[in-house]
Amino acid sequence: MSDLIFKVEDHIATITLNRPDRLNAFSEEMIHLWIEALETVRDSEQIRAVLIKGNGKGFCAGGDIKEMIAGNGFYKSEEDLTSTGLARKNSLWKKVQRIPLLLEEIDQPVIAQMHGAAFGAGLDMALMCDIRIASEEIRLSESYVNVGLVPGDGAAYFLPRLVGKDRALDMLWTGKVIEAEEAKEMGLVTFVVPQDEVENFTDNYLQKIVNGPQQAIRLTKRAVYQSENMSLRSSLDMISSSMGLVTELEDYQQGVQAIVEKRKATFK
Repeated sequence: MSDLIFKVEDHIATITLNRPDRLNAFSEEMIHLWIEALETVRDSEQIRAVLIKGNGKGFCAGGDIKEMIAGNGFYKSEEDLTSTGLARKNSLWKKVQRIPLLLEEIDQPVIAQMHGAAFGAGLDMALMCDIRIASEEIRLSESYVNVGLVPGDGAAYFLPRLVGKDRALDMLWTGKVIEAEEAKEMGLVTFVVPQDEVENFTDNYLQKIVNGPQQAIRLTKRAVYQSENMSLRSSLDMISSSMGLVTELEDYQQGVQAIVEKRKATFK
């Protein structure tokens, strides 16, 4: 089977990392398929939510340490990824880092379902998602420092926004391993769930999103992320425009009527 499995069913796109023998460490095929999958999601009006998860014993180990040891860079390729600093930069900028840049363009909610371990760039891939659902045996680490690397896949951007600068630097400088309850307390994951309940919990969460008012959900996501870099005035201006738009939609009328009739809304 391929190193990444992409399927769309009942309005949910599922991206499954599929190198269980390498703890779902990156391969060139995985990165290419990941980019293609996210482009499909971005351009689809039928996909309402995205789930990212890993096969086997863990979520993702990030760069392939065996290929690093062999001198092949973060993953093996027929292209030159290692001979110069520019080649090494482009292996990230033109490949791996396309993933966070595409995620920034996606308005649909993106959920990471995490189990086992998520280390280095593997953890960063989860930090890019909107919601992180972790099993109670999860182990997380920004492990770049252990091999003398800087956080190459967005940790310097995403991590401080989630846990604050001091805790981010502590994780990045020490490579410490964070377990479930501490991860939840510090805001690194959104939910911690017993291992045997993760699938059911995730399915239920996704159904709430899929059955919700889609334009309101997407515009809310856009407002939250864009407001991080806006003045209060600009943020309020943007959200008032969104409010004007959604109140013209059938979902708004349906939601209001459902409250009046004391029933659950059925959004279109």
